[in-house]
Amino acid sequence: MKGTVAVLHRAELARRIEHTLLRSHASQEDIALLCDQAVENGFRMVSINPAWVSFCARRLEGTAVGVDACVGFPLGATTARVKVEEAREAVDNGATEIDMVINIGALKSGYGAFVEKEISAVVEAAGVAAVKVILETSCLTDDEKAAVCEMSVRAGAAYVKTSTGFAQGGATVEDVVLMRGVVGGRLGIKAAGGIRNCADALALIEAGATVLGTSAGIAIIGELAG
Repeated sequence: MKGTVAVLHRAELARRIEHTLLRSHASQEDIALLCDQAVENGFRMVSINPAWVSFCARRLEGTAVGVDACVGFPLGATTARVKVEEAREAVDNGATEIDMVINIGALKSGYGAFVEKEISAVVEAAGVAAVKVILETSCLTDDEKAAVCEMSVRAGAAYVKTSTGFAQGGATVEDVVLMRGVVGGRLGIKAAGGIRNCADALALIEAGATVLGTSAGIAIIGELAG
């Protein structure tokens, strides 16, 4: 990854950004603006709660911007069946990718096999839609982070993701380095949570992040030359 920062231009960085709005009180007007901003700035996709998937899919039809639905969000504490149905419905409604939060409590209780089975079930339900597995790294030990990365590989996920942005910590360079060290080139990595400026965004990419989830994408790319 060395040298990425030196050659990354605004449009290239924009294509790594998933423009995010996950506030419970976001209005339809807010979501419409999110979609329009994503198109205008060349972002990879919008990342939204499942209730807005149909709306975003219709508004973004014919554009290069995808629709990313977050399921089991933000706690990961819904049942596996609910996550599966949430993912399936989101894809039926037009989601092109799914971000799922693992059952953090189950992992902390030693039920790793259950967590892996849940990831596999969501991957199966998502079909052709890529699944990103949210670890919520600030809640996990390094060994637990590594274990979930390996589970995600075996379960057929497309990415592992650092954080929801709703816990006590977000994406860190150290966690991205750890995750990349485990998954190698087998999975992508989404860094998310607390990414507010260009320096942080580029540092995370340099560390091994494939894509970034942030609500500050416009400000971030605005710091770069065209």
